[in-house]
Amino acid sequence: MPFDADTAASGLRVLPFYRAVPRLVKDPVTELAKMGTETGGRIVRLDIGPFRPYLVSHPDHVQQVLKTDWSNFVREGMFWRPLQRVIGRSILGEGEGWESSRRILQPLFTARYTASLGEDMADIIADCILELDAYALSGRPVDGGHQMTRIVNQAVIKVLFGGRISRDVAERLAPEFATCATSIAFRLLFPFAPYSIKVPGDRAFLAAAKKIDEIVYPLIEQARTEGTGSREVVSALIGARIRQDGEVDLKQVRDDLVSIYGAASETTAMSLTWLWSVLHDHPDVYARLQAEVDEVVGEGPVRSEHVPRLGYLRMVLQELLRVYPSGWIIPRQTVADTEIGGVPIKAGSQVLVSPYTTHRLEEFWQRPLVFDPERWAPERNERRHRYAFIPFGAGPHSCLGQHLFYLKAPLVVANLLSRYHLTLTNPQRLTPVPGASARPKEKLLLKLELRSGRRA
Repeated sequence: MPFDADTAASGLRVLPFYRAVPRLVKDPVTELAKMGTETGGRIVRLDIGPFRPYLVSHPDHVQQVLKTDWSNFVREGMFWRPLQRVIGRSILGEGEGWESSRRILQPLFTARYTASLGEDMADIIADCILELDAYALSGRPVDGGHQMTRIVNQAVIKVLFGGRISRDVAERLAPEFATCATSIAFRLLFPFAPYSIKVPGDRAFLAAAKKIDEIVYPLIEQARTEGTGSREVVSALIGARIRQDGEVDLKQVRDDLVSIYGAASETTAMSLTWLWSVLHDHPDVYARLQAEVDEVVGEGPVRSEHVPRLGYLRMVLQELLRVYPSGWIIPRQTVADTEIGGVPIKAGSQVLVSPYTTHRLEEFWQRPLVFDPERWAPERNERRHRYAFIPFGAGPHSCLGQHLFYLKAPLVVANLLSRYHLTLTNPQRLTPVPGASARPKEKLLLKLELRSGRRA
């Protein structure tokens, strides 16, 4: 038996140190999910030396932590400390800073406002994808992860900064965020390691955070100097801060922009990176997706008006978010003593909500390890627990960028499939790497072929 059974009466399962650590070192994201599914969603306490977090995955428990009792489960503690060095006091924080940022930012990420950005976003995504013609003509494969990040980065930059940022500066920003997202892996796995000791990733993280500031602060200053009449987010943020506070706190605007950029770009870019391996393994899904794009879009260009008509593509993306949620853990710290599912949890304890686990529980998902877009078909109308699917979190802290995801991601995929036939040249088992998001450790190399009738 992989778990200690002395706490079975309370519904708690305990994974002792000598069993937990080897599994987490081997493959943290996958093994953490297995720890939850092996117990059918019961709460698991991971004894990792002096650190003993509780793994929460059952939708009832997720609902308590993220929604009904959310104020007792805050975004603080060991797991948040690595991220706070780059996100600061922002929409990803707690308290008054979070409330103020949420109040200002929420109107900028509604479905209606996001839709108003559609045509601009369609243009920039189409232009970025045309640059791949050189690879198609030469036969050279492209790094799928790098290209998804590049394309999404340009779209998000347009939304945040408008025309204030040059192409070369924008392309410098994406790798710095990627470094921040991946270099915290050691501290996420061993959060009790003191910050007085440098651990693997620290030096790279701090250097990347410094470079992000060197890029972002001048853009904020430029937007403040030019005024707030533009539609992009930085201008809207500055204007809202002036109306609310009477002045602009540049550090606060910086923290919000950095948090928004990370959330808006990471989720989409990483999801689309996993997609190409999935389509290679499921040629029937690829064929149906291709047929839908051909019917709705034709030879292009893809416009935002096409997105609502790409129903099967949305189903594929929802299934992709289920199987590969980029937010693989949602850490929380308890403020007061409480109970979850009958298990007493002391104040100050670390609680890890695991979408990776929740999305794989057999009680709520038929054949959970099978990639099946049909489970999202409108005619299936499956009734499932509201908190069985949490790729964007839930409750007051749910991700503001989900409407943006369902605009950006279809535009990228439809543009690619409309113009190219894509082949994964190095199929292999992919290993999710822990960080701010879960990304594949291995590169995905894609060969692009211009489809008939498309001109370079």
